[in-house]
Amino acid sequence: MRTAADVYPPFGLRVVAGPIEMRGLTDELLLELCDVAERGIHDPDEMPFYVPWSSAPAGELSRNTAQYHWGKRATFSPDDFCLDLAVLVDGRVVGAQGVAARNFPVTRTGETGSWLGREFQGRGIGTAMRRVFCALLFDHLGFEEITSAAFLDNPASLGVSRKVGYTETGVTRVRRREGELARTQGLLLTPGTFVRDDVPLEVTGAAAVRGFIGIGDA
Repeated sequence: MRTAADVYPPFGLRVVAGPIEMRGLTDELLLELCDVAERGIHDPDEMPFYVPWSSAPAGELSRNTAQYHWGKRATFSPDDFCLDLAVLVDGRVVGAQGVAARNFPVTRTGETGSWLGREFQGRGIGTAMRRVFCALLFDHLGFEEITSAAFLDNPASLGVSRKVGYTETGVTRVRRREGELARTQGLLLTPGTFVRDDVPLEVTGAAAVRGFIGIGDA
């Protein structure tokens, strides 16, 4: 009998690196992630995300989060996908890490994004999980470059990117919230600039995901 991971291979992806674990975002983990979001991600007067999804009221935030991930599963294809993983520390869900890509079999690039529950911030988890995720993308999933971006008034996110080895590209003017101008710093990571740590990765399920994103066993 088929399993959920047979039908949707990202469910079977698991990465362990010291206390950091990343797993495919099953419904069980998604519910835990919704609880983390409901407990808070940032101050109400701040907005670190391009789309201000985290400003939804209690209850609605959980529903929006679940619907977003359900929708991305339904439309997943090598030409347009978001690979999102739950991040756990010592077995407890603390946030999410993902990458969005278009035409991946040709471009071999994607943009990373992540968030941590506010209660878990300031402990170095953000840097550790980004390093783990980028190592997974470069070493196991065929990525040749990785991009990211952060608002100029989000020094914590920019600091993580610099520690991991992203280099700055350009600054873009965008609308953040209704009527609000913000500037984002573009970032680029390559295998040559990637600042790794010495924690080995234990990865399972990568071969099936490679096939799912259109590169087979390359």
